[in-house]
Amino acid sequence: MTEKAAATDTTPAESAIAVVGMSGRFPGAPDLDTYWSNLLGGVCSVTDFTEDELLADGADAQEVRSRDYVPAKGFLPDADRFDAELFGFNRTEAAALDPQHRLLLQTAWAALEDAGRNPRGGSARTGVYVGGGSTEHMLAAATDPRLAASIGALQVRILTDREFLGPWISYRLGLEGPSLTVQTACSTSLTAVHLAVQSLLLGECDTALAGGVAVDTVRKRGYVHTQGGIFSPDGRCRPFDERAGGTVPGNGVGVVVLRRLSDALADNDPIRAVIRGSAVTNDGATKVGFTAPGVDQQTAAIVEAWAAAGLDPADAQYLEAHGTATALGDRVEAAAATAAFKGALGTGRIGIGSVKSNIGHLDAAAGVAALIKSVLMLEHATLVPNANAGRPHPGMAFADSPFHVVDRAAAWEEPELGPRRAGVSSVGIGGTNVHVVLEQAPGRAAAGEPDAGSVPEVLLLSARTREDLAALAGRLAAALRAPGAPSLADTAHTLRVGRAPMDVRGYVRAADLAGAAAGLAELAGGALTAGGLDPLGETWLSGGPAPEAGGGRRVSLPAYPFAGESFGAFDLTSRAARDERPEQPEEAGESGAGLEQAVRALLAEALGLEDADDPEMTYFAAGGDSLTAVHLVGCLRDDFDLDVPITLFLEQLTLHEMARRIAAARDGDDSLDALMSEFEAE
Repeated sequence: MTEKAAATDTTPAESAIAVVGMSGRFPGAPDLDTYWSNLLGGVCSVTDFTEDELLADGADAQEVRSRDYVPAKGFLPDADRFDAELFGFNRTEAAALDPQHRLLLQTAWAALEDAGRNPRGGSARTGVYVGGGSTEHMLAAATDPRLAASIGALQVRILTDREFLGPWISYRLGLEGPSLTVQTACSTSLTAVHLAVQSLLLGECDTALAGGVAVDTVRKRGYVHTQGGIFSPDGRCRPFDERAGGTVPGNGVGVVVLRRLSDALADNDPIRAVIRGSAVTNDGATKVGFTAPGVDQQTAAIVEAWAAAGLDPADAQYLEAHGTATALGDRVEAAAATAAFKGALGTGRIGIGSVKSNIGHLDAAAGVAALIKSVLMLEHATLVPNANAGRPHPGMAFADSPFHVVDRAAAWEEPELGPRRAGVSSVGIGGTNVHVVLEQAPGRAAAGEPDAGSVPEVLLLSARTREDLAALAGRLAAALRAPGAPSLADTAHTLRVGRAPMDVRGYVRAADLAGAAAGLAELAGGALTAGGLDPLGETWLSGGPAPEAGGGRRVSLPAYPFAGESFGAFDLTSRAARDERPEQPEEAGESGAGLEQAVRALLAEALGLEDADDPEMTYFAAGGDSLTAVHLVGCLRDDFDLDVPITLFLEQLTLHEMARRIAAARDGDDSLDALMSEFEAE
């Protein structure tokens, strides 16, 4: 991202929070650069499916051909792909792991990298505040007796239930701050941001990840429109428009990295925007029904957030609304916003829009999608249009309000007093209203000319595979060729301190950005070095650590190119097609070669291996852990009538040796102390 000019008001408020990193995947946008390009062009990224596509993906033919079926959605391609090995999951676990967990893990990793921070850097005081929606996968997995028999009912729940979204991130990335899974329906992810802000201000953590994910299914699906319902009859969402007829469901994921502004300034972090205040209210009983929105408490959320910021709503130039395009929802939100912003002088001075016109309604991820859109607009000093914008709805009464619907891209002029500011609103079924006050980032000290001098820098890269390394190098080469590219020194520094070292490594030695981009292109073509030999680079190639010494600042660079395989998702309609668990031999209770082979098959099934025939493969190397061990002890008792001590699974044994010992076992000691020791070791 290009750096913007300093704001006129650069005094950091004690309650200000910096957005230092972001990552997201949204309909039509696998990354935030594409997301911005689509927003800027007013692109509607809702996908219209053909009947053949829907049927091929398992949709019900009778439903698809019904009169009221709308074959449209904010679809997220490849939502079933996951880099399981990178996050320490074996194949069985990865297949059971809910797609929302998979996406959120990868997005959290990428957001930390965007902030210039090593995702495995052991950031002990980093909190996690995230939420998700209900999923087809979770329901199908929870009701599948074969899956429970394979890995255990408790493991199924831990791998699929949304209450574990936050803890999985904390566990796999080693983050020891508060870890909360938030749930407030459609306002979930913006509520998560509010809670993260409060946690930072209370000193409960020094860095926080906040956001949400919504993947109800990874399959191509439309929806059924009902007269008077919330869904659009034509597959398009037109907030505040005279043609508005309802919303369109969508899938996506987004995470922001937050720090106290004072800390971010002191550490010279890449600040993308500033949160000046936030507030949460609930409508209580002051509305016509449980699912209906209420004017008064939506107004209160806006007023309280701006008061927390020490500002007036009239200081805003833009409002990113919830904007579902439903008749009641839009009218209530317009009335609430008009009441809250009544102090803004001048009709139509404040722009208003909703990202749902571009990508549909992302449910638990809707708020963070809106927040990221607003941050990008502040960074680029540009207001982007509602997609498919037409004439404003006459029921919105915008003619006498401070708002105008943004219908074309326009420069966001800097105000006469103070920096650019925006409000972001989110409303949840059940009445939880959230509002966040955003402000453009303070100016960052200039880094000097990118190519000043001729002192070479060494860019250290690593990945899990050669293919990933090549993809990463290609992305980085493109970033260094782009306008506003970071300096070579900042790039080298960020790669040293802001990336997790992995096994496959390469480096580029260069004296300027052009040389670095050319060298990275060589790595993208399969080389491991470019630009000449360097002692630091050679140490890196041999497995040495990256030095933290050296000049430079953290900057935003391309994140890891996740390229995992497709793990699909459990589906209630396809259960019959899945393989039955192999029957155990009749003489399973007897020792011998037959029993040993059967035990190997059980181990392979639990660990997600094609077989357990590799004589060097150990239980832990295959992805085994204490919870799997508990499950296996139960299976061995129930299926083979063998009492095996759990301590056997805590030893560094090959699967061959483990199967041999199990087959010879008669009695054992289920040691709770040993189990707890193994938990602590993990």
